[in-house]
Amino acid sequence: MYTALTIAGSDCSGGAGIQADIKTMAAHGVYAMSAITALTAQNTTGVYGIMESTPEFLANQLDCIFTDIMPDSVKTGMVSSAKLIEVIAEKLVRYNAKNIVVDPVMVSTSGSKLLADDAMEALTGKLLPLATVITPNLPEVQALCGIQVKDAQDMELAAKTIYDRFGCAVLVKGGHTVNDANDLLYDGVDFTWFYGKRIDNSNTHGTGCTLSSAIASNLAKGLPLKTAVLQAKNYISGALADGLDLGKGSGPLNHAFAVNGNYSEV
Repeated sequence: MYTALTIAGSDCSGGAGIQADIKTMAAHGVYAMSAITALTAQNTTGVYGIMESTPEFLANQLDCIFTDIMPDSVKTGMVSSAKLIEVIAEKLVRYNAKNIVVDPVMVSTSGSKLLADDAMEALTGKLLPLATVITPNLPEVQALCGIQVKDAQDMELAAKTIYDRFGCAVLVKGGHTVNDANDLLYDGVDFTWFYGKRIDNSNTHGTGCTLSSAIASNLAKGLPLKTAVLQAKNYISGALADGLDLGKGSGPLNHAFAVNGNYSEV
């Protein structure tokens, strides 16, 4: 059985973080493991508390995983301190981890900064260069390369700039104001556009976690990067289109809408 590891924070309400990652990996038929970077008290209306793992305990979790069940892919999400990022990078190198998907949780979609300066430096200097692919939103793209994306040409320029700077493939995620639901992958050779239609569903809690975990799941199964991204886009479109409506705020997706794996043609 293929295996995947998520290194991220816990969402007690189940819509994002390691809970979304594990649900996504299971839906893809992949055995999921997790190393928790932080506990959060949150729900669909907001985040009300965060308690970080210590670097020592995160290192302990990672050692236990890598020395027993070697993951076929690794996905990283919320990591809010430089010391935790340094631990992750060190362990990924030590154990020669492969198929690394980094969701660079740096800037919220509203533009709020989520990382301290030293953590940003650790992320860009130590973790991103290890990645197979990173999945930034538009504010994160600007933070990584200084380019404010306004159109498709800007997306291509930004993607190439990020690749040249960090040496990893980049999936630039479009937004409401740029290319609607269209995303752009640059792997150092080709620009590949993934076109999607905007789904009328305000329940989008955990979409970033879900997309990156779906990509990691597909890479774990040996799919080429472009195919992994295409099928991940199909999966998240189906999870959104299912129309799950839970909670008082922006609710979660239905990660189990296609537990038999029949989402490749959604």
